[in-house]
Amino acid sequence: MKKQLKIRDLTLRDGQQSAFATRMNQNQVDRVLPYYKEAGFYAMEVWGGAVPDSIMRFLNEDPWERLESIKNAIGDSSLLTALSRGRNLFGYNPYPEEVIEGFNRNAIKSGIGIMRIFDALNDVDNMKSTIKYVKENGGLADCAVCFTVDPKFSKSQRLKSIFSGKKLPKKIFTVDYFVRLAKELEAMGADMISIKDMAGLINPSVSGQIISQMKKEIKIPIDFHTHCTPGYGLASVLNAIIKGVDIVDTNIFNFSGGPAAPAFELIQLFCNKLGIETGVNLEAVVKINKILKTVREELAEYDSNKMFPIEFDITKDTLPPHIDKLFDEAILYARQDNEEKLLQTVYAIEKYFNFPEPDAQVKFAEIPGGMYTNMLSQLKQLKLDQLLPKVLETVPIVRVASGCPPLVTPTSQIVGVQAVNYVIDINKGVPPYTTKSTQYVNLVKGVYGKTPIPVDPDFREFICGHKEEKPYDTSKYKKQNNPILSEFGDVKLAENEKEELLLELFPAVAEPFLKKRKEDDYYTKINEEKERNQRKYEEARKAFQNLSPEEKEKRLMDGLYNYKWTTFDL
Repeated sequence: MKKQLKIRDLTLRDGQQSAFATRMNQNQVDRVLPYYKEAGFYAMEVWGGAVPDSIMRFLNEDPWERLESIKNAIGDSSLLTALSRGRNLFGYNPYPEEVIEGFNRNAIKSGIGIMRIFDALNDVDNMKSTIKYVKENGGLADCAVCFTVDPKFSKSQRLKSIFSGKKLPKKIFTVDYFVRLAKELEAMGADMISIKDMAGLINPSVSGQIISQMKKEIKIPIDFHTHCTPGYGLASVLNAIIKGVDIVDTNIFNFSGGPAAPAFELIQLFCNKLGIETGVNLEAVVKINKILKTVREELAEYDSNKMFPIEFDITKDTLPPHIDKLFDEAILYARQDNEEKLLQTVYAIEKYFNFPEPDAQVKFAEIPGGMYTNMLSQLKQLKLDQLLPKVLETVPIVRVASGCPPLVTPTSQIVGVQAVNYVIDINKGVPPYTTKSTQYVNLVKGVYGKTPIPVDPDFREFICGHKEEKPYDTSKYKKQNNPILSEFGDVKLAENEKEELLLELFPAVAEPFLKKRKEDDYYTKINEEKERNQRKYEEARKAFQNLSPEEKEKRLMDGLYNYKWTTFDL
């Protein structure tokens, strides 16, 4: 019996979010769904992340309807997956239990089979509630351990720490750290564990070590998720497969590579050589990929990459002998743990298929691509982009001071913004941290949860005005205002639980979205009523015309018909 590897397809959520700013509309999604039903992926990530916000904000579409339409089309051929941030769901602050319960119950009722749960601080306490409610409602709790790297200090920063007597932290994010988290989550009821590397910073050697250790100590399935931005993605996935991972996350060809996850087709080619069965219908995948190319052309204005992979049909195209040989060599180097040669070989494979080259800046800086570009954009707006090297040098200082949070959404952006503020303050001649974002203050305060290392109480007092940690108090949570819209027939802005949840989770976006929906519904009803009355009028007039002159006169006298019809031939 062949070894099995399950594939989670990310194309319709993480794929389009990473590469095309989450701009796929319902029509574009609908075009690929019949073939996804045939494809039979183990799971399809289709919801959560930026999808609910973006489709309301930019496409005027209902997130719940998006999910339910996909479920109706896919049925039970694949499990549908969503992504949420534990107690924080989609925001920064933790939500009260009733919001967490309502969201997860409705998500599963609308079609989600697997809820991937992560916390930006890897604080497992922030994941407890979601695990509980997902399982109570019949879903699978996929608990993600967010991968990150240790702060990268310069030589001068290390020397300065020695002379100042302030020690820099030792290795924090070791293999043991990630395995320990996974064991805690397994004990809390996780149905599977995902190594979630949103920045693509996990290199093949580390991915192999983590998967090997987890397979020894964790009894539930292990999923591996990464991106290709700095160039590790495909090689790290291959190494995870070699080390026995149960599930890997991929995108279909035209939505893969670069800032997105590796291509399913390349993983399938490796599996063919390894004698591993994925159970995916490749003919259906080819059909999906053709449609995705058209969709990608339609999304050209959001395509930051612009590089299309070569035309490749995995069901019939054969590779040139020298490229086919590269796949064999990559497998050999992965088995030998020869990372340098493995990466060189994988880069040659990706170059043949015309995937983007590794982002050298992100690879060197060891920070997420989105964080890098946001910091650069922030500086360019102020015409201070020459300060970027200093900002990159400041990131580890700001990060360590705030408890060394993982560089994942949203903490990567919080740290990045504060690093820019820090350098700009110095550039202005004022003390660092003169300018502080609310989110950074809340991070240091403890609002978002426990950081991987404790925040120095003196630094917390300097930033927040008090030494003690102050977690977010959900008892002070205030529900969003849900007014009655008198101008649209006295309906509530949010008329049911799902709309109320949109209002709670995305208030700034959901309010105008729901208001526009109520306006559209109101005028649609008015127009429908006008059309109904017009039809009745025409039917009555036609019936009147068919009457005899005597009957017409009698009906008119009895008031059964309108006298304006007396202009008709009596």
